[in-house]
Amino acid sequence: MNRWHNPVRLVQGPRALDSLPALVAEAAPGDARVLLVAWGEGALAHPAFEALGRDLGGRLETLIFPHSNPTLAQLFEAHVALRGKGIGLVVAVGGGSTLDIGKCLARLMGEEVADVEALRVRVASKEWGVPRCRWIGVPTTAGTGSEVTCWATVWDPEREAKRSLDTPTNYAFAAVADPGLTRTMPVGLAVASALDAVSHAVESYWAKSANTVSRVLALAAIRRVMGNIDALFAEDEASIDAARAAMSEGATLAGLAFSNTHTTACHSLSYPLTLRYGIPHGVAVALLLAPVARLNAEACDVTPLLQAFGADAPEDMAIRVRGLLRRAGLHAHLRSWGAAEGDLPGLAAHGFTKGRADNNPVALDEARALGILRAIF
Repeated sequence: MNRWHNPVRLVQGPRALDSLPALVAEAAPGDARVLLVAWGEGALAHPAFEALGRDLGGRLETLIFPHSNPTLAQLFEAHVALRGKGIGLVVAVGGGSTLDIGKCLARLMGEEVADVEALRVRVASKEWGVPRCRWIGVPTTAGTGSEVTCWATVWDPEREAKRSLDTPTNYAFAAVADPGLTRTMPVGLAVASALDAVSHAVESYWAKSANTVSRVLALAAIRRVMGNIDALFAEDEASIDAARAAMSEGATLAGLAFSNTHTTACHSLSYPLTLRYGIPHGVAVALLLAPVARLNAEACDVTPLLQAFGADAPEDMAIRVRGLLRRAGLHAHLRSWGAAEGDLPGLAAHGFTKGRADNNPVALDEARALGILRAIF
């Protein structure tokens, strides 16, 4: 049975940011207070957000959250700081980490969480009820798709685990994806983010939970990103701007695709790589695409994915990904990120995240996981 659902109001493309004031007014009418969560002070200086501050006046609260891969402790600290503020809308402006923390704060608004351990339990809960606070996602990168999904990633380094606040009540009121906001991204981040989007699309295509709509969106996303990603390295601004627009479109399409399917083995195996070695998430999942594609070819036809990618075989995918990473100044093997060969069995053992590993079309066990990691070592 094919079912696809996504309730987010989406405004995507150049000048999409012009729609933000009306969306905020609709989502937070009257005297409702608004929280603006941003990666850095620079976002607050953007004309659109300066204007929003003038419009809202004393109704606006701001939070600078400069952390990548937000942890439970950082989420708890922000949650405590916002208690009693009466926030009715969160506007999250930034990359995936900022959007994830924004949607977590919105979902926790009005709750009294005692400490980090209680937060750990609460994040894992599936019983959330009706949200007390809406949120709007405004991505400044093109890759995560967090603005159109209902889950948020929070890292738990004390337990060497990745946590997900995952509830269908956590979709954004609206998403505003304006490629103009990605202009400040350095090329390394732009490439890693774009490859993250491609990974979302590839995995949503072969996921056990895939459906007709998610597959159409996934293939469109892959073609859009991989057909334009090289222009991120262009020397003229017009070509780079066109590439940024294509990356934004591709990331949105991929986000819509995997919002209904979740991800699979690539993401599951990537989490310990990011936790232990600080490998950027988009890099970690992209390195895993080719060996997981080889595995999954046992159970599904990967030809449409390869064609969309511009590849004839999984090894072509690997060569293409490694080439893009090197051009962007990023390492293309685990050993270059500080991993030792003796680490691989432990990484394989920790590479099983419920809802991701078991969503893969071919069953993942430790032997297969170890083989995949050796392929990218």
